[in-house]
Amino acid sequence: MVVLRLSRGGAKKRPFYSIVAADKRARRDGNFIERVGFFNPVASGGEVGLRIAMDRLTHWTSHGAQMSPAVAKLVDQFKRQAGAAAAAAATPPAA
Repeated sequence: MVVLRLSRGGAKKRPFYSIVAADKRARRDGNFIERVGFFNPVASGGEVGLRIAMDRLTHWTSHGAQMSPAVAKLVDQFKRQAGAAAAAAATPPAA
């Protein structure tokens, strides 16, 4: 079975997580099929903290991949951010 989960990278005390599609039997940081996005919990300033390729995520979920609870939470957060950004872009600036 394919699962969408986090794979840890980065340095000591500076975590960086890739959101990957991987075989359920593979190790956490081992082989994966495709990298779908990333999550940087220590992003500061203008750095991007979360990016997900939603088209690839829907591809994998439509083919039966299961999301881990952490990835499901991040996807909900990303959808809220994208909705807020779209709403902000749609409203004209106050003059």
